[in-house]
Amino acid sequence: MTAEQALASLGITLPTPPAPAGSYVPVVVTGSLAFVAGQIPVEAGQVKFKGKVGRDVSVEAGQQAARLCTVNALAQLKAALGSLDRIKRVVKVTGFVNCEPSFADQPKVVNGASDLLVQVFGEKGKHARAAVGVSSLPMESAVEVEFIVEI
Repeated sequence: MTAEQALASLGITLPTPPAPAGSYVPVVVTGSLAFVAGQIPVEAGQVKFKGKVGRDVSVEAGQQAARLCTVNALAQLKAALGSLDRIKRVVKVTGFVNCEPSFADQPKVVNGASDLLVQVFGEKGKHARAAVGVSSLPMESAVEVEFIVEI
């Protein structure tokens, strides 16, 4: 099954990629790697999950936010590469979780991104990862996800 068939089987249609919110490009390809700029949980032009995970947003909603960030990142990759089938492997995922200093479930939240990548790419979706707690994110987002893929 191709990545795009896997997305369809999950009921996911990639959106038009969100425009950059600053002075950067959404994807940089260099050599055999594509670097996806941090994506926030935007749906229909609005941030869907706002606030601090563990206070304003549940861990489960944080996982949904990470999943939505990943859908947006995949949309960026498809726009940049022409097809997700060019991806040989997901190399590294970094998830940023907007949370209070005492919150310690960042890995559970970022599993929303990791689990989707494995569902879409199978073994090629297994990756190295960092799950980082931060004091704030752009536009009050609960989560931001960036990743590196090999093409």
